[in-house]
Amino acid sequence: MAMSAVFSRVRPALLLAGLRRLGSVAITLLGLLALTFAIGRVMPVDPVLSIVGPDADRSTYEQVRAQLGLDQPLSEQFTRYLGELAQGDLGKALLSGNPVSEDIARVFPATVELATLAIVIGTALGVPLGVWAAARRGRWADHAVRLISLIGHSTPVFWFAMMGLLVFYAGLGWAGGSGRLDLSYDGLVPSRTGFLLIDAALAGEWAVWGSALKHITLPATILALHAMAYIARMTRSFMLAQLGQEYILTARVKGLSERAVLWNHAFRNCRVQLLTIVALTYGGLLEGAVLVETVFAWPGFGQYLTSSLMLGDMNAVMGSVLLVGLLFIGLNLLSDLLYQVFDPRTRAQSH
Repeated sequence: MAMSAVFSRVRPALLLAGLRRLGSVAITLLGLLALTFAIGRVMPVDPVLSIVGPDADRSTYEQVRAQLGLDQPLSEQFTRYLGELAQGDLGKALLSGNPVSEDIARVFPATVELATLAIVIGTALGVPLGVWAAARRGRWADHAVRLISLIGHSTPVFWFAMMGLLVFYAGLGWAGGSGRLDLSYDGLVPSRTGFLLIDAALAGEWAVWGSALKHITLPATILALHAMAYIARMTRSFMLAQLGQEYILTARVKGLSERAVLWNHAFRNCRVQLLTIVALTYGGLLEGAVLVETVFAWPGFGQYLTSSLMLGDMNAVMGSVLLVGLLFIGLNLLSDLLYQVFDPRTRAQSH
């Protein structure tokens, strides 16, 4: 009876918390879409001219404008867009003539592949560097890590991208050039997942796989440098906060090794905070790889969004913004879930 009473109290609380979160997500997305829609309509780019060209006569211009619904009041345009969105219709892209959902499904895997490799490299380097710097606070190692973090976080990513191409591609020939593959391998591997490294491995085309790896390594490393700088800096801050606690002094008095103190005690208590940092950094890489994709002519989501903005293709822009918003919300929800998995205290608080 006691257990049933507990469950009867917990379930309504969880349901209410879930409804509140869903409501917050819906309001956030609606506000994001409304703001993007309003900005898109005041941009100095005319999507009608992008379609008909500057030499079209006035009647043709007005006809296309009416077909796009741009002759209606802004509120009616937005209401119609929301109605179509509720039916799963993101509209058609002006650039390709295809449904926006198909375009995004085609280009997004290339960005996911690039950002995933970058976050793996950035986390694998940033976390140990941050722990190492915190353990040697005030020494040369700490200063070196802080300097690397400052340079990596403050230097424009497009500058790194151009210097990387100049040195490692044009100069040394170690990296691949623009795009995801050498032209001689284009079209040899059927697209099953959209992730070229995986598709090439599934097809057993190891020459294609090697070319894809050569092309993705440099842009992924440049993105990873920015991710590593931020993750290392935050890891150092979290570790310093833990190393100043009394339980660390107790562990050292007990004779535990410095490695055990750092990784089994201090790092264990800050790994939950790092999960959020890594998740949000990953979301930033997915959304912010525009400059790297532009420099490397990477046919991904960032280049698609940039081309759509230049053309004034608001259907593509709105669909892309919606995807970015969903990504950040999803990553936040995932980090909250991982908080509860790794930190029992959050489970107790939530109940």
